[in-house]
Amino acid sequence: MATIAVTAASGHLGRAIVEALIARDGADEIIALARTPEKVSDLGVAVRKGDYEDRAGLEQALLGVDTVLLVSGMDEPSKRIGQHRNVIEAAKAAGVSKIVYTSVQGPDEGTSFSPVVQSNRQTEKDVRDSGLNWIVGRNGIYIEPDIDYIGSYEAAGEIANCAGDGRCGYTSRAELGAAYAQLLTSDVHNGQIFNLHGAPLTQAELTDHINAAFGTSLVYRPMSVEEFKQDRTAELGEFLGTVITGIYAGIRAGAFDNPSQYAEAAGRPHQSWDAYFAALKTTS
Repeated sequence: MATIAVTAASGHLGRAIVEALIARDGADEIIALARTPEKVSDLGVAVRKGDYEDRAGLEQALLGVDTVLLVSGMDEPSKRIGQHRNVIEAAKAAGVSKIVYTSVQGPDEGTSFSPVVQSNRQTEKDVRDSGLNWIVGRNGIYIEPDIDYIGSYEAAGEIANCAGDGRCGYTSRAELGAAYAQLLTSDVHNGQIFNLHGAPLTQAELTDHINAAFGTSLVYRPMSVEEFKQDRTAELGEFLGTVITGIYAGIRAGAFDNPSQYAEAAGRPHQSWDAYFAALKTTS
């Protein structure tokens, strides 16, 4: 079995991918990379220090690795490209043969999320041009933040944003973990790009699912983009509030309503939203 390294393993997505790999093939050939290794000591796999800013350290961390999973960084777009290039160049120097990148879907232009999308597209090109075997997954929008926000939704009595009637290809980190575990351990899909998400939902449909799972009586209220931006930046600050606004403006514009190749990538269909929310209902 090939040795697989997962970067940013202390983050939600990196951890989900490591756990899916363990469930699939066991822990023996998995290496978790993290800027703070202590944060992943509980995963039960080999751990190495891996900081996107430390090119030399990354090369050392990737020695003996066959395949690396590059999780897109969380820094501002102008910094991400160079950080990702550090991983790619370190992988090449260390003798890695394959790289899988977790990219994003979204609007290439026209919203405040577009700079994030553009930085991901540049890394996609860098991955394709690396000379390594490669796969790119373009993730849909995580469903978990809406679930985590249920208290705030209940307090407001509504879900309010600027997505309007736009359909969004949501996914969960667990489902992404399953897809990336498959892509990391099989060469069938090398050299391909996959949109990874479940059945698209409107905000009204999402609201109905949340009401069914949590016994709430929320309504969906559409907002203008500018009104939503003011609301989000007031609560989250300029950078994050602007990015979140751009995501929902992208949903409004149809940029997240794309064909999904999840089943092809994962080898099974994406979990249905009825099943996902039914499971939440049993645990809430």
